[in-house]
Amino acid sequence: MRPIGNLFSALASRAVHAAWRRAQHLGAVTAQRPGPYTFRAFGPHSRLAFPQGTVFGAPWMEIGDHCVIGQDVTLTAGMMPGLDLGDDTVLTLGDGVVVGRGSHLIADASVTLDDDVFCGPYVYITSTNHSYDDPGAPVGRQWPRTAPVHIGAGSWLGAGAVVLPGARLGRNVVVAAGSVVRGEVPDHAVVAGAPARVVRRWDAAHGWQPPLRTPPPEPLPDGITARELRALAASERSAAGTLE
Repeated sequence: MRPIGNLFSALASRAVHAAWRRAQHLGAVTAQRPGPYTFRAFGPHSRLAFPQGTVFGAPWMEIGDHCVIGQDVTLTAGMMPGLDLGDDTVLTLGDGVVVGRGSHLIADASVTLDDDVFCGPYVYITSTNHSYDDPGAPVGRQWPRTAPVHIGAGSWLGAGAVVLPGARLGRNVVVAAGSVVRGEVPDHAVVAGAPARVVRRWDAAHGWQPPLRTPPPEPLPDGITARELRALAASERSAAGTLE
């Protein structure tokens, strides 16, 4: 039998976790439950998870349909809260955009993520960068530089990637984890490094150059069940063991 103290702790733990799950549900921002924010547009099947990071300038943000925005994500339009940013949308997320936990989207100038852009955790996308023109003044007190950012449809940004002001990424671009991107990136390119450089591109005549090291994964058959999937994995492991 459990000691009374252990039983109380177990019950208290369950209660805390149940309360937290309830808070996550009720604190998430959706089109039906916008919380304290007044977005210019918020897709009917999109969700901004709770707890949110810093969010301000929501009237100048448009969130498309079927977007998934993780916990602790910061979304800002303008340099500080309370500014009148005019008539144009400043931060735009197209349909099907996924933003991983702890990411920051900082839009002083226009920042646009087209449809189906996926961002891993802790991605940092900004239209503003510090300047250091005056060697006699603290960098943090100098007026920053801003330039619009555009990320093309279908792109994937790995964990910890940084996208700097003025960057323009084409369609289906892959940004390796931890990369720092600036300037133009062509369609169907893979970039890596700091600063990021193109390390692989798709060529219509020759495919990926340099060639991919592994074959493409086989998609799962339609309608496959979890039991069938486990059996398939077990048979593949058995076949691999026989070959060894």
